[in-house]
Amino acid sequence: MKRLTFGLPSMHAEKGEVRAFLPDLVAHIERWGGEVVLEHGYGSGMGLKEADYLKVAPQVRFADLETVYAQDYVLVLRYPQESFLRWMRPGACLISMIHYPTRPGRVKFLRERGLEAISLDSLKDDTGRRLVENLRMVAWNGVRTAFEVLRRIYPDPPGFEHPRRPPIYVSVLGAGMVGMHVLPAAVRYGDESYWRRIANAGVLGVQATVLDYDLTSHQAVMIELLRKTDVLVDATQRPDPSKPVVPNEWLAFLPLHAVILDLSVDPYECEGEQPSVKAIEGIPHGNLDQYVFAPDDPAFDRLPACVNARNRRHVVSCYSWPGLTPLECMDIYGKQLAPILRTLIQAGGVRSIHPEGTFFERAIARAMLSRWT
Repeated sequence: MKRLTFGLPSMHAEKGEVRAFLPDLVAHIERWGGEVVLEHGYGSGMGLKEADYLKVAPQVRFADLETVYAQDYVLVLRYPQESFLRWMRPGACLISMIHYPTRPGRVKFLRERGLEAISLDSLKDDTGRRLVENLRMVAWNGVRTAFEVLRRIYPDPPGFEHPRRPPIYVSVLGAGMVGMHVLPAAVRYGDESYWRRIANAGVLGVQATVLDYDLTSHQAVMIELLRKTDVLVDATQRPDPSKPVVPNEWLAFLPLHAVILDLSVDPYECEGEQPSVKAIEGIPHGNLDQYVFAPDDPAFDRLPACVNARNRRHVVSCYSWPGLTPLECMDIYGKQLAPILRTLIQAGGVRSIHPEGTFFERAIARAMLSRWT
């Protein structure tokens, strides 16, 4: 049987995106019978050298980017540029965070190229729980950043750390898996050590409230809640991404010092058959190079014409919140991916995956582009 080849390219995204899969995962792939081709310099952004990979996976090869994309399987955390994907041969398989439901353009492109895909965000167990996710890190990194901004801009007097300041009110849109991690992060300011310090100083804490999706359609109720919200969090997974949950007009009722935290990081797509907007209308789309936006940031003016951005507040938004702590992030992803890749290799490839087979075969089948509708 021909050995499956896996190409692992760097992500070639913004400068702050340095994540790469760690040597342990590469060693597993080789041990299970796969051949691994890494792009020259892979992992260097996290301080890793080629020798670190060769030490645990002596058969690994290093090559140029085009050669990496020419392998049977391409494994890359974030969805690559289309120009890179054109190097993949028909029938090859992309393994990445593709987000089928909210990225119809990607689905169309991959199908037109004759590519198979396994979307990491669609790998789920029989109960619908995601198998490859870092949602705790999404919540804690995002909440910590939001509170760092709030601490800086909070009105003085009394100041954020003054014992006489009122409680901080956090309103969370969404009660799913991300929202569940936001609540404990919010009541600890996203930073356990900071929370202990100011709690010991007698500073009042945080009240975190989840706003149910059915509640958000009631304008009068929402406006009253927004009036006292210090941090507004988008942790939604909406059935209809073409409509905002919080229209921009409502942001006028937020306090001037309020911070908007974008954890869903949905895109703006004004054209096409399936338009989409962010759940909180009129906020910028951040990345690892810039994830903090003041109300006068030029990013607001660069939003698509279909988006109302008249009312502005401080915003923290990052396409990949776990990327703020890259080593810890990739350690988690590697451990979660290991049984998936082992199943794929031992089955002889994605075409041999049986949708009613083993636990991990069923998960892979659900995440395959050819089986997704």
